Amino acid sequence: MTSKLTCTTAFAIVTMAAFPAVAETTVRLSTYVNEADIRYEGFVHFADLVAEKTGGSVKVEVFPSSTLHGWSEGVDSLQGGVSDISWINADNRLPCYAVTSLYPALVDLSEQPKLDADYANLIRDEAAQQGLVPLINSNYSYDQEWWFEEPMGDIGKLDGKLVRSIGPLVSMMIETWGGEPVFVAPKEVFQSAERGVVDGINMGVATYSSWKLWDVMPHMVNANLFYGNIIYMMNKDKFDALTAEEQAAVSEAAAETEVWLQPKYEGWVDEQVAAAVAAGGTEENLSAEASSALIASVKDKWDVTVDEACGAELAGQVRELLASHAP
Repeated sequence: MTSKLTCTTAFAIVTMAAFPAVAETTVRLSTYVNEADIRYEGFVHFADLVAEKTGGSVKVEVFPSSTLHGWSEGVDSLQGGVSDISWINADNRLPCYAVTSLYPALVDLSEQPKLDADYANLIRDEAAQQGLVPLINSNYSYDQEWWFEEPMGDIGKLDGKLVRSIGPLVSMMIETWGGEPVFVAPKEVFQSAERGVVDGINMGVATYSSWKLWDVMPHMVNANLFYGNIIYMMNKDKFDALTAEEQAAVSEAAAETEVWLQPKYEGWVDEQVAAAVAAGGTEENLSAEASSALIASVKDKWDVTVDEACGAELAGQVRELLASHAP
């Protein structure tokens, strides 16, 4: 019996040494995109990379379609422990990010991963003050555009139309052009458009397409007015609790995913627009001159808010960054 027990114990020790226990950390990633959106594939790719790079010690679980929290609750969700990684909208607790994460500017997106990373670094200190770490950028600026029930040749003349807005500065833009802004969360846009709550929609093409909104408002104005970057941030305590190696692996996985996703994302967006046009929709492409004129009509007001929210130095750094990526 003693001999058998000794052998069994020895075998168990050898087995444990060959297959060491993995102390797994689970990270909950919350996104508003649904599983039909190409960006969901990007988050799955990110999760796979994290598992690979950490040898399974960190596991990312992806929760799509705002299942963990609503559009405006990213900061609350992270601070309250509902999620560990979430998109961050224009939240007043991040004043500079709130007014620069969507900014009226003509930008060349050929080096978008670097542009997004440099922008994220500019607001990193502000995020840290709220217990957040910028982690992965959303390829958001490629497709933030406008839709209407009828073809619109000049969005600078909205003539009282009710237009969906995503925040105060976009509302200012709509008002400057003679429209009336209406805030509508992404998941509520289809019903709002279908029931006539809004006459027009400002939204990303990817989100618009994945929510099947072409069926209710099929006429797009491709204006190219914005640099936009909805950053997915991580709870800082959760990030700091990772080992240095795990932190590096998670950050590398995020950066690699952005590069991996960009061509897929742009190709998918272009396919959605082409399919909608083939089905009877329209796409009005504004010239660079027309877009510049629309930007000029709102930029001074926007910049006053940016200077107040960011301070002169940081506001200047944001503008210099965007100017360095001008077409």
